[in-house]
Amino acid sequence: MGTIRLTVAQALVKFLDNQYLEVDGVENKFVEGVFTIFGHGNVVGLGQALEQDPGDLVVHQGRNEQGMAHAATAFAKQNKRQKIYACTSSVGPGAANMVTAAGTATANRIPLLLLPGDTFACRQPDPVLQQVEHPTNFTTTTNDAFRAVSKYWDRVNRPEQLMTAAINAMRVLTDPAKTGTVTICLPQDVQAEAYDYPEEFFKKRVHRLDRRPLTKPLLEEAVELITKKEKPLLICGGGVRYSEAADEFKEFAEKFNIPFCETQAGKSAIVWDHELNLGGIGVTGNLAANKIAKEADVVIGVGTRFMDFTTASKQLFQNPDVEFIGINICEFDAYKLDALPLVADAKAGLKALTKALKEESYQSSYTDEIETIKEEWKQEVDRLFNLEYTGEDFTPEVAGHLDEVLSEFNEDTESMLTQTRVLGELDKLLADDAIIVGSSGSLPGCLQRVWRPKKTNTYHMEYGYSCMGYEVCGALGAKLAEPDKEVYAMVGDGSYMMLHSELVTSIQEQKKINVVLFDNMAFGCINNLQMSQGMGSFGTEFRFRNEETGKLDGELVPIDFAASAAGYGVKTYRVTNVKELKEAIKDAKKSKVSTLIDIKVLPKTMTHGYESWWRVGVPEVSEKESVQQAHQELKGEIEKARKY
Repeated sequence: MGTIRLTVAQALVKFLDNQYLEVDGVENKFVEGVFTIFGHGNVVGLGQALEQDPGDLVVHQGRNEQGMAHAATAFAKQNKRQKIYACTSSVGPGAANMVTAAGTATANRIPLLLLPGDTFACRQPDPVLQQVEHPTNFTTTTNDAFRAVSKYWDRVNRPEQLMTAAINAMRVLTDPAKTGTVTICLPQDVQAEAYDYPEEFFKKRVHRLDRRPLTKPLLEEAVELITKKEKPLLICGGGVRYSEAADEFKEFAEKFNIPFCETQAGKSAIVWDHELNLGGIGVTGNLAANKIAKEADVVIGVGTRFMDFTTASKQLFQNPDVEFIGINICEFDAYKLDALPLVADAKAGLKALTKALKEESYQSSYTDEIETIKEEWKQEVDRLFNLEYTGEDFTPEVAGHLDEVLSEFNEDTESMLTQTRVLGELDKLLADDAIIVGSSGSLPGCLQRVWRPKKTNTYHMEYGYSCMGYEVCGALGAKLAEPDKEVYAMVGDGSYMMLHSELVTSIQEQKKINVVLFDNMAFGCINNLQMSQGMGSFGTEFRFRNEETGKLDGELVPIDFAASAAGYGVKTYRVTNVKELKEAIKDAKKSKVSTLIDIKVLPKTMTHGYESWWRVGVPEVSEKESVQQAHQELKGEIEKARKY
């Protein structure tokens, strides 16, 4: 067996450049490239290796370690987990910046490879710059923080350890049942150490996504359960998209006349106006889906984690005879809600279940309920899309509405725009194949309820972690995945200020993205939450400190986001009315560089809950009667919810 003498970093780059994934007979390169921010923990190790011979790996320069890792996550998500970017950072704060992104990828079951630099394995120069010391455990470094948010974690302390670490990393990254963040910690001295690696380690490796079939006993049990039920409901989760099972899902629904609803990750697997598509379900769901869900006697979740926003904190499904079936490649998720666990690939599982139910001539008992409830919801969306503020007689259906806040905001910004009206106009103005990206605040709720995907795989929402700051960085990742499509980051002012670093990278790489910024001068979503639970407004609106009260309850803090972003080289617009919005979108489509549309939207003009409930920790004891009342209501809702 021949050998090649390389440093650990050089060997890792060569290995990554030779990884491929085969799905249904189609083979593609798995690792597209590497996002980098160099520091003293990686610049002369992994940095030197990438400079010397990156092979076919594309090297991007990030601006913030968390931001570039979000971009890598979004790239993998938009590619249905079939391609990835790796991310490398320096030791200490550079590495720690990626921990949040690691949690985001793992929570969403998205493959993300992190290669943080680490402190010296030899320990001779300790303590080095940026090193966190633990006097009772010298093996603990900043990188140990990744353990809790990684699906696989390893530290390469000797050159020969790289081989098992790298192979196991690929095992996890390419397995849809186990995937998430993989962290391989690379001490900076070890990165530069040489070893005679066997040539075989660098051979072309083709990892195959095998579609796990349903076992016969479980299939028979599922058929027996479903055929006893009259009002089934399907839930389209992210697994439907990642498994590319949309056609099988549609066939199943159509053949047996079963309505279906969507999770945030599953939305746009099927276009919005399919006759059986009820839209978003749960806390951020709509009236149609939630009403049907309350009566369902069997709920078939396909590729969903059954998270609290999907199940309305396990309170949504009110039929006393309701039972659950979980079709999921991940056994852990298939068992959620004490479901009958059909541990299988979504496409393979649906095919088998469709064939078996056909033999039983099964049909649901729905008649005109689906059409009726869909029309009711359509009329509500039309109302929301045309909601206007005139300064008089305007009461958005949001708990905690304050006329004085609307009036003050309107006076400061001269804006008459409601959030739902803006979304209605965007629904008409954006290209059918445009990709929208979101993650946090009130926008995910509004978008899951009212956005109407006209093409598949155009709705890109990170809502497993709901990470503020994902939106703009994620838009870059989506653009890298689909460079021929327009990509729009739907982001609130609070989330934009938290992280938008890769907007600059989009300029550098000449990958145009569009930032649609909804400025309501607040963490509006959380302001609604606290007020709906009896608190009143505290620390969530962006206000000056009041000299008289000493509190942050002075006038609203105005920010010209358009002026700020223009300094990056971004094409910018400021919007306060529908005419300006239409003109901005039209002109932005012509732009060759990234754009930012600074839209001043009235506070508290987002959508509301539509017969859903979300459990939060309301204080059991409070001086406020309104909080006491909210706690009593909480106890009542808990009684209605499933206990596990």
